[in-house]
Amino acid sequence: MLESSNKNEHPAIPEKRYFTIGEVSELCGVKPHVLRYWEQEFTELSPVKRRGNRRYYQHHEVLMIRQIRALLYEQGYTIGGARAHLISDSTKEDVNKSKQLIRQMIAELEDILYLLK
Repeated sequence: MLESSNKNEHPAIPEKRYFTIGEVSELCGVKPHVLRYWEQEFTELSPVKRRGNRRYYQHHEVLMIRQIRALLYEQGYTIGGARAHLISDSTKEDVNKSKQLIRQMIAELEDILYLLK
């Protein structure tokens, strides 16, 4: 029982800009070939490729990989289901940002209207 709970815990992500595929593999508990496959299935994953086609992942991509891993391995989602879940999450976030921007614009327009009176 103790071993299974340790498998779900991941090491802290170091404060650095880029991570190699090997580092991401260790940080997320996923083999490199699985990461390469997920890049094809999840458009949100697009590591920078440099010298010799080497992949370099950024911090937000490591977090995304951990989220994908949790959806697939712990919550039982299929690839398609995980993709849809991630899209719906980003859509909700976009809607919330839009609503906040609209509220801010309304407040600014009311201020301008007050000044014009």
